[in-house]
Amino acid sequence: MTGGVTNGRAGRARWAPAVLAALGLLAGACGSGPETVQQSGPGTGAVTVRQSSPAATTSTSSAGSLVAGRYQPLWPFADEEQVREWQESYRSGGHQPWHLDAERTALSFTQGFLGFTDVDRVVKRTVTGADARVSVGIRGEGGGRPGIAAVIHLVRFGTGPDAPWEVVGTDDTTFSLTTPRYGAVVSSPVKVGGRITGVDESIRVRVRATGSAGPLGERCCVSAGGDDAPWSATVTFRAAPGRTLTLVASTGGHVAEVERFTVTGVRVAQ
Repeated sequence: MTGGVTNGRAGRARWAPAVLAALGLLAGACGSGPETVQQSGPGTGAVTVRQSSPAATTSTSSAGSLVAGRYQPLWPFADEEQVREWQESYRSGGHQPWHLDAERTALSFTQGFLGFTDVDRVVKRTVTGADARVSVGIRGEGGGRPGIAAVIHLVRFGTGPDAPWEVVGTDDTTFSLTTPRYGAVVSSPVKVGGRITGVDESIRVRVRATGSAGPLGERCCVSAGGDDAPWSATVTFRAAPGRTLTLVASTGGHVAEVERFTVTGVRVAQ
């Protein structure tokens, strides 16, 4: 990622309007984890990627509330009961088939749930069995290549050939949200933070949850910048005990209102 965004190959999301119209029936969000690995590509050298973490379960989380027994269910389904209800409606009447498309789910999460409408295209996708990474992005300056705003991690939720895609986190490079850790039990106010590379960044943090029309808490704006520099903020929120929350941090203002974002999933203390 350079200059606030990562260049990638252009992708088109022709289905976005239809998908967003369906979002009134289901709502929810995603998580960055603390794991760090080194990835490399041709001519790019090593890149530090903070991945969504399957190890971040807690004593208050039951296996039935997690995706594949290890990930936080961020969006669009809150639990397996909701998954089964959708499967029944899909099998009987073909209801909301977009849940079976990882790209459409990632774009709907970004635009419909998070409200980042300028992030309007899929730049890249990688699907391996029941696991997917979808890079969503913004229009490039002067008609150039689009920039990647986030790499969204999705996993099939439930069982059967029609198990839908669920957002469980983001893979982060130059902008991360690693505090609190993925899957942590939190209470209000919560301290959030991570690391960022960029110049004159302004970070907005929101607390969201499946089924809520707007943020449950918000903090704006946190000044940050530098080379892999730390950032932090404290956010107050109101949510029911035991509820899964999506903490969302975004930055932009150079090319678009939102140029990069990162999410993590936590649970409210009982």
